Order: sequence, then structure tokens, then C-alpha cells
Amino acid sequence: MPGFQNTADNADIDLGRLFASLGRHWFRILLGALLFVAAAFLFTWTATPLYRGETRLLIEARESVFTRPDASGENERPLLDEEGVTSQVEVILSADNLRRTADKLNLAAEPEFGAIGDVGPVKQFLILTGLVTDPSQLPVDERVMKTLRENLSVYRVEKSRVIVVEFTSSNPKLAASVPNALADEFVAASQAAKSASNVDATDWLAPEIADLTKRVKDAEAKVAEYRARNGLIVGQNDTVLSTTQLSELSSELSRVRANRATAEANLESVRKALDSGSTLDALPEIVASPLIQNLRDRLAQTRAQIADLSITLLPNHPRIRSLNAQIANLERQIRAEAGNVLKGLTNTVDTERAREQQLVADLNRLKVESGRAGEQEVDLRALEREAAAQRDLLQSYMTRYREASSRQDRNYVPADARIFSRATVPSEPYYPKKLPIIGASFGAGLLAMSILTLLGELFSGRATVPAGGARLEPAREPELIEAIAPPSEPLAVPMRPVAVEMQTNERETGVAGAARKLVELGSGRALFVSPEGDEAAASSVLVAREIADAGVRVLLIDLTSSGVAGRPMLDSSALPGITNLLAATAQFTDVIHMDLYSDAHVIPSGTVDAEIAMRGIGRLPMILDALDSAYAIVVVECGPARAESIRRLVGNGCQLFVSVIDRADDLVEQATKALEAEGYKDLTIVTPVGHVSPPTVPGRNAA
Repeated sequence: MPGFQNTADNADIDLGRLFASLGRHWFRILLGALLFVAAAFLFTWTATPLYRGETRLLIEARESVFTRPDASGENERPLLDEEGVTSQVEVILSADNLRRTADKLNLAAEPEFGAIGDVGPVKQFLILTGLVTDPSQLPVDERVMKTLRENLSVYRVEKSRVIVVEFTSSNPKLAASVPNALADEFVAASQAAKSASNVDATDWLAPEIADLTKRVKDAEAKVAEYRARNGLIVGQNDTVLSTTQLSELSSELSRVRANRATAEANLESVRKALDSGSTLDALPEIVASPLIQNLRDRLAQTRAQIADLSITLLPNHPRIRSLNAQIANLERQIRAEAGNVLKGLTNTVDTERAREQQLVADLNRLKVESGRAGEQEVDLRALEREAAAQRDLLQSYMTRYREASSRQDRNYVPADARIFSRATVPSEPYYPKKLPIIGASFGAGLLAMSILTLLGELFSGRATVPAGGARLEPAREPELIEAIAPPSEPLAVPMRPVAVEMQTNERETGVAGAARKLVELGSGRALFVSPEGDEAAASSVLVAREIADAGVRVLLIDLTSSGVAGRPMLDSSALPGITNLLAATAQFTDVIHMDLYSDAHVIPSGTVDAEIAMRGIGRLPMILDALDSAYAIVVVECGPARAESIRRLVGNGCQLFVSVIDRADDLVEQATKALEAEGYKDLTIVTPVGHVSPPTVPGRNAA
């Protein structure tokens, strides 16, 4: 019979007999549960029913866009944040607010609030024993406030500006009237506080405005007096007149200097042309003279006449000679007129220079006056700033005074709270809930009676049996490969005094032959099935070392349940391996280890529970494919696996080996036939028998 072992008294608990006692004593259990139900029913029948009323307030600014003094809304933010709403909860629970509510509803006359003469016999007994304080010994206000606080609950709804006021009472009308009256008193107190604030503001602002009016008048008088005394006449752009004149004179001086420079340049160009005797046609001043233009036109006409007469007359003809004389006279006139132009330009230059000198003198005078005015403006600006500050403050005070006085006169002071849900008289009590209490008591009775029955059965000894018989074998952990046989003896590589490998037929070979076959064929993966158990698993270890000694990059994966293949290659059996990789608790770099006696790499069975590793068994083919790309040959030791269990491990270019110790063993014959029946025709039987290994030293390779 299944059970738990008791090592203390060498006795086992018979679970079947233990729980069968519940069936034998069902009537007693049911009767006890019914007693619980009766007690609960009596309690719910005699308990005083309690009613609960609830009023909800919303904390918000009641000002509108038309009446709000500050339209930006900055003044209401401190009220509407989380701390502001929580503060309003404390205001509702304040003693003054509770006292006004109690006086308004005359709670002192209610029996629930400890009215004298309404003490029942039970409470009288408790008072006599000293367990309860006599209400008559306490002041009336204190009794009312104590009861009111005990039955009152005020809280803020999370992440909102809603405040809930709840009150519990045996009187349904009182349960509704108390939270409503408390909320009304809170709103009225908020309005009264704001009204008092307005009155205080008007009382303070009135004398301040009168004083500021006088100070503003004095400050502006000082500004006007200082400006008149120092001649600081204001011109355009609110600047002193001397500064404005200085700016205008500077602009005029710049223009005169530009004109003077232009006249000097023109004068110099005309003078150079006259001194060098060059043509005057290119000079704009000469071209612009009307008299010179007239002389040049007559000169052109005379030359045209000479050209016409030269066709029929000789150069010494009197007519030709007369015309040549006219040309010479015209040229002298043109040069004489150019001299007059030169004199005019000289006069223009002298005039511009004289004007420039006068402007420079005026400018220097204005600079002195402007500097003096600038020094005086420093004091003037200080006076103006004082007057402007007083004026702005006066305007601000007057605006606030008008707003406060208008609210006071019109009695418009909106409270910062609104009652949006008033308590109504409850029609049924919230306590006691008869049906849930009776149902819970029935379940509690059944549970309590069942526990008592089980404890009685245990303590009586009727549910224990002497220890003995076959123990329950623990469930074998699931294999990474389905249906792999359980582990046998630890791996012991057989050492036979045989110097040559045994080879019975073409399908059978030794360790060296199997290694040579894998290297020559270029196989990427080799599966070793060991029907005889862990002892035959030595073949995969020896083959992997042979391949590593040949200089080929090789990896051995131990898929046995006991880790027999990886144990002789490592210095510990508690290293992460293939189960850790399947359970995704380690990476490739964590599970690949070096063989202590060769250059081969090995992935041991691992440290994760096989049941957990089996959940990721679908990732095993992908893991093998990834290892195939990193190693030339991957050797997989499957242990005594069945033929149908290794199909997911077979890949492209895979070679299948059956590792045996005794070829005549029936297990070998059955495993070979099973593999051939599954379609694995190209089997190679390999045996470690006859492989002689020299003594190995850690850190050195061993063949």
C-alpha cells in the first residue's frame, strides 16, 4: 500500500485508512457543521443590523473663465494636486467640522451616541466589570465625537480628486443624514474661508492703495522737476534732444564728406586732362557743360566741311585755310571753357571743405552736450524706474481691490468642492450578510470537523502500520533519448592482452578502424549505440581520441543517463553539459570541455534534471547541426537506445556504429536486427576489445 516512511518510529501512515475514517464518521462531521450553522444563524439573527450611507465630493475649482481673476489657472493647481486633495480629507475630519455637524443633527440625543439612560444590561455588566468605560463619566461632546469618529470613514479615491464620506449606523436615516450634513458643513466652511480671505484682502488693500497713490504722485513730480532743471528735452523715440541732433548731424557730416571726396576726384581728373593735353571727351564734367557741347558740335561741322571741300580743293586753297583757322579757334575756346569748368570744380571743393569744417565743429559741440545729458539721464532713469515701479504696483493693487470688493458686495464666493452624489436612506443593512455568513460557517464546520477526525485517527494509531515490505522505487528520470536503458556499471575500458585488432568480417572493426573510416569518408557525424550498457560505451571515447590524435577536430556528446562516456574524459562529473544546453541554462562555451588525455572536446551529460531537459528535446537536432558546422566530426554516444529513438539524431553523412563487448550477446543481436528493421542497413560493429592503451598522464595525449 503506498505511504510515507516514518523513520522516527519505523511505522508508515496508511493514507487509505486515514481518509476512509472521514467516510465512517460522516454523520458526526455533518452534525458538527450544522452546529456551526446554528451558531452562525443565531448570531446573524441577534446581531444589530448596520446601515451605511455614502456621500461623494469632487474637489475642483468652481471659478469660470468669466469670473476667474487669473485666467491662466495657475492659482488652482496647488489645490488640485494629490497633496491638496489629501489635505481636504483632513479638513473634513477636523474637530470643528465634526462638532458643527453633531450640533446641527443633535447627535447627543441619539442612543447610538451614548445618551445617558439608554445602557443595556450587557453593557451595564461590562461597565461593572471595568471592561467598558461608563458613558455617564464622559462629557457629552467627547462621547459624541468618539462615536462619530469610530463610525465615520473619509478617504480619497485613488488617482482621482473624489473624496468619499461613509458613515455606519444602526439607524438608516442617520446613516444617510450624517455624511450629507458633514459634506454640507465642509462646503460651507470652504465658502466662509474664501469670504474671510476676501474681507481681509479688501481691508489690507485699501490703505495700501492710498499710500501708493501719494508715493506715485511724488515720484512722477521728481521726474518732471529733474528733467526741467537739467534741460533734458525729449525728442523722437523718447531720447534727449541733444542726442537726436547729434545723430542727425553725424549723418549730415557723412554726406558732406562724401560730396567733398567726389568733387575732389572730379577736380583732379579734369586738371590731369588739361595738364597732359589729352582729349576731354571722356570727362563727364566736360561732357555735361552745354557751352563745350555747342563748341564741339561746331568743330565737328567745320571738320565735315573741310572733308567735303578736300575732294575738289587743294589744302592751300583760301577756303580750306579759313576752315582750318576756325578749327584751331574752336579748340582754344573748348580748352578755355574747360579751364572755367576746372575753376568751378575748385570752388565746389572749397565750399564742401568749409561746410565739413563747420559740421565738425558743431558735432564736437553736440558731443559735449550729449555726454553731459547722458550723465544726467542716469539719474533721470533711476527716478523714472522708481516712478514706474510704484505705478505698476498701484495698478495691480487697484485691480485686486476691485475684484475682491465686487465679490464681497455681490456675495459671490464659490467653494472649491462640489457634492455630486448624496447619501440616500439605505433600504437594507450591509451587515450582517446572513447567507454568506451561514455558508462560510457551514464550510468552516466541515473543515474543522474533518481535521479533528483525521487528527483523532492519527493519534489513536489506527492509521499507522508497521514498516516493512517492498519500498516504493523512485521514478527513473526521463532520458534525453527516448527508451534509453538505465545505467549499468561505471565505464571501465577493458584491457585485454591482445596486441592486434580483431576483425571478423567487413562489418566489424576495431577502434582504429572506426576512426580511420570516419576520417577517410569525411563523415560529419557518428552515432554509437551500446546495447550492452555502459561498459560498451568505451568505444566512442576511444574512437574520439583516435580521431583527435590524427589531428582532426572532433567533439564527443554524452547522451547516456549516467554520463558514463564523459566521466573518464573530465576531472568532474558535475560539469554543465547537454542537459544544461537543452534547458537553456548555459551556452555552447559553457558546456564544451577539453579531454584530459587528448585534444578531443567533450560535452558531458550535464547537471540539469532530465525532466526539465526533455522539454527542450526538440532543439537537439538544431544543436547537432550547429556543432557539425564547428567540428569536422561529431561523435554521439547514445547508450542502449532503441532503434526508433535515434532517428532525430541522424543527419547528412551520418555513420552508425554498434559498440559491443561480446559479439554473441543476445542484446547485440536484437539491437542489430532492430536497427536494420528501421532502415539502418549500413551498420558498423566496433569493439574496444584488443585496444591497448599505454599509461596516461594528465596533460598528455593518450592514443
